[in-house]
Amino acid sequence: MNATTQRRALVLFAHGARAASWAAPFERLRDITQARLPDCEVTLAFLELMEPRLPAVVAGLVERGVFEVTVVPVFLGQGGHLLRDLPLLAEGLRAAHPQLTLNVVGAVGEDPDVLAAMSDYCLKALG
Repeated sequence: MNATTQRRALVLFAHGARAASWAAPFERLRDITQARLPDCEVTLAFLELMEPRLPAVVAGLVERGVFEVTVVPVFLGQGGHLLRDLPLLAEGLRAAHPQLTLNVVGAVGEDPDVLAAMSDYCLKALG
């Protein structure tokens, strides 16, 4: 990339859990997505119970020269964490990194294509 190109990153934002094995599907999603986006850094961040947390991930991206970050909540729906916690985190990140463009999209589970893929999986379960 040349100096005039803005570097972008995609952050997959998950809840987190006490069991380390819980993160495995999210790590696979990150790796699959990264393979499809070789010119965009794809990372994983957690809200709680696991590391790295979103503020640390974004700070690291900014330190590496990323100017645009899109956060994709890998949640099934827009519950309290996405309605209250994530907007507060985003506000704090924008204040801490005013040079950064931070985009936060809706929960992955609210996308019609994702729901269709999940429905296909459920139908296949019937055999």
